Amino acid sequence: MSFLEAFKLALNQIRVQKLKSGFTLLGVMIGVMFLIAVVSIVEGMAKYVEEDFASALIGTNTFTLRRFASVGPQGRGRDTRDQLRSPLLMPLDAQVVRQALPDGVQSAVVNESFLYASNARARPRQVQAVATDASYFDIKAYVIEQGRAFVEQEVRAGARVLVIGTEVANHFFEGLDPLGRELRVAGTPYTVVGVMEEQGSVFGFSLDRLAIAPITSPMARVLRPRGDIGSFIVKAGTTEEIAEYMETAREALRPHRRLGPGDPDNFGLVTQDAAFAFLDQLKGRLILFGTALPAISLVVGAMVIMNIMLVAVAERTREIGVRKALGARRRDIMAQFLAEAATLSVFGAAIGIGLGLGLAQLVATFTPLPAAVAPWAIGVALVMGAGVGVAAGAYPASRASRLDPITALRQE
Repeated sequence: MSFLEAFKLALNQIRVQKLKSGFTLLGVMIGVMFLIAVVSIVEGMAKYVEEDFASALIGTNTFTLRRFASVGPQGRGRDTRDQLRSPLLMPLDAQVVRQALPDGVQSAVVNESFLYASNARARPRQVQAVATDASYFDIKAYVIEQGRAFVEQEVRAGARVLVIGTEVANHFFEGLDPLGRELRVAGTPYTVVGVMEEQGSVFGFSLDRLAIAPITSPMARVLRPRGDIGSFIVKAGTTEEIAEYMETAREALRPHRRLGPGDPDNFGLVTQDAAFAFLDQLKGRLILFGTALPAISLVVGAMVIMNIMLVAVAERTREIGVRKALGARRRDIMAQFLAEAATLSVFGAAIGIGLGLGLAQLVATFTPLPAAVAPWAIGVALVMGAGVGVAAGAYPASRASRLDPITALRQE
């Protein structure tokens, strides 16, 4: 029997027994649906991170000097203890690195955290407060929609000026021009000199709650009372220059911190690649854990298919006997039942793919999580569907093929 003939027989059986076939493919359909939905959401997150997250939060062609080298959750054991013993990052560290870099390389000290802002018109609200240098706006490629960014002269003077995001402007100055108006951050009054272009959000976190002031303003001391700095960001012209500038920074900072030739760095130089490596690891874990439950559903679906096929063998014993009496070989009987089981599971997988894509789109529409179709996941789902059908139908098909035709013809 050819595969096409076995497939036609399988379709005929499915058409005749619609209710039984529907229950048979239900387990596979649910498993594949959640598999596709989970993979689509994880792929969407990965794509979003690579295209938008890097430029919005990390910066393009940049590296960051930090106290700790790790990205993401801290490690365990000895590595964690060694990192916690690392000295604080001080303004002098940033100055040493800045002097070692070639002229014209943009860099900025960055202190940031959440502080409460207030004015007479609106209730107090948390903002993402950033104390930094004037070059920060160019490094992050921020566009000023109204007014201007503060300049180097204002940084040297410690001016209490502020550049805010659109969400901050709409909350505290609704219906008004915010330029030249006062906004208090952590109790200190600042004059708004600029409003940035709308940035959007990352995973539901708004990028427009920014309130950026000079690194020499009182905000820096509120953010870092001990006098240390949060990070020092350096922007290279090309990706090739990043490694060169990082080595320059390392060579300048190690003797400044009195590190010997065999001593490990007690500071961190973090790039986009380090952040992406952590995110790739996180993506792999999300896919692994996110597909565990769908895999259980597929196992349940395989058991359902096996049980239904065993019942089908018992119900069609006489049909099998007639076919064998007419010359059907054992492999023909096996092919018929395997094709029937595989067809059922592939149909279930196909329906599950459609439902999974729809579920992923609903999640992307009504939640902050993005979604992107992963073509490889669709192929894997179809292959898994066929594999589940073949695996589940192997025993019933073998049992049907071993039936004695004389005994089967006597069956009523």
